[in-house]
Amino acid sequence: MQPQDVTRVLSDPLAQELMQSSIPARLAYLGPDGFPRAIPIGFHWNGSQFVLCTVPHAPKVSALKTNPKVAFTVDTNAFPPHVLLVRGTAAIDIVDGVPPEYLAASRKGVGPDQWDAFEAQVRAMYKQMARIKITPLWAKLLDFQTRFPTSIEKLIRRVS
Repeated sequence: MQPQDVTRVLSDPLAQELMQSSIPARLAYLGPDGFPRAIPIGFHWNGSQFVLCTVPHAPKVSALKTNPKVAFTVDTNAFPPHVLLVRGTAAIDIVDGVPPEYLAASRKGVGPDQWDAFEAQVRAMYKQMARIKITPLWAKLLDFQTRFPTSIEKLIRRVS
């Protein structure tokens, strides 16, 4: 997929809505034992990359250093589902303290009445964090009204 096509998908209002929602993403990566992992995780979209933060010794950090290829999904439970699918590569840096992207991701799910206590707890707990930046190389948006998985699009064309 060309970079401008990825940008077009991620700029779509529905994609923007999903990226700004409090819905956790599902991050898929290959574990050290060769089996895939899919985990829920908070994220922040910085306009060009998805940023996820975790403890430096989390299993996903070493796995992503070995194989940085990931899949990333944000989806709804309502009918019809809305789904943002992303494939890309992850780069990791270890930062002192709490990265601003972690706080931005957390702010989507933590209410204003709980924010101050949450932030204080996080800053006291994390002396360092791993910041995972995912550069999207492919993206697709599904709304199951006008945008479908490719296999369903083919079926619709055959039936029509």
